[in-house]
Amino acid sequence: MRILIDECVPRQIKNILGEYYCKTAQEVGWGSYENGELLSLAEKEFDVFITADQNIAYQQNLKGRTMKIIVLSSNDLRRIQNSAEMIRRTVTQTGQGEYIEIELHV
Repeated sequence: MRILIDECVPRQIKNILGEYYCKTAQEVGWGSYENGELLSLAEKEFDVFITADQNIAYQQNLKGRTMKIIVLSSNDLRRIQNSAEMIRRTVTQTGQGEYIEIELHV
């Protein structure tokens, strides 16, 4: 599974998703793209997009998207680490083209 991590998510999330191919938007040279362009590019190369942008569903038309879009409730690294198992489970159990929001543990 290929995962793209949005620039608003700490790159250390890659440590909890170590069994997967993970790249940040910056690593693939897409750090300057707006969400619409970024999603279109990402769908061609990635299966999952992880972001903490709470407004993405309101700013973008997500219907017909082929990759999983996972929105974290926070970009706080401690909360991400505390929710590692839930994040991994969501990555594996979410279907292609699904949009899901995850409320992270404190």
